[in-house]
Amino acid sequence: MITFILGGNKSGKSDYALDLFAGYTGKKCFIATGKAKDMAFRRQITQHRKERDPSIPVLEAGADLCSVLKRAKKDYDHLLVDSLDFWMFSCLQDAQGECLIGDVVRLLSDWDGPDIILVSCEVGLGPIPMTRELRGFIRNLGSLNRKMAALADEAYLVAAGLPLTLKK
Repeated sequence: MITFILGGNKSGKSDYALDLFAGYTGKKCFIATGKAKDMAFRRQITQHRKERDPSIPVLEAGADLCSVLKRAKKDYDHLLVDSLDFWMFSCLQDAQGECLIGDVVRLLSDWDGPDIILVSCEVGLGPIPMTRELRGFIRNLGSLNRKMAALADEAYLVAAGLPLTLKK
């Protein structure tokens, strides 16, 4: 089963994903996609680590999330990927960004592995960004989010810490 959780920045989407994940039994693995490139984000990652169950293994995914998912698929019953927006940053910095995104969409469209929770930022609710690069990122992430929502068995939008069911 694929569960997709969307929300704005600091909306509570990761907390909701962790609550769902805590309810699973069996071998679990957390797949982190964010890389600390500044002190503020480093503090945010440290806080997230403190909130997670320390007994759950963590795999870090760079741009090639496919390889990490394929490895984890063999060893775990449940996966939590947090988050697709940070993963997309890595992809777009890579010359093969579009290819990597397509690879993950194809992998998940035929997913026969463990239950997986995917977390991503919802985009496009605010004003139109001023820069071409940011507009491109928002278009790409919006497209990825639509594809993930279509593939998902369940989808939720978290706003102000409250999960809203989009698909069940």
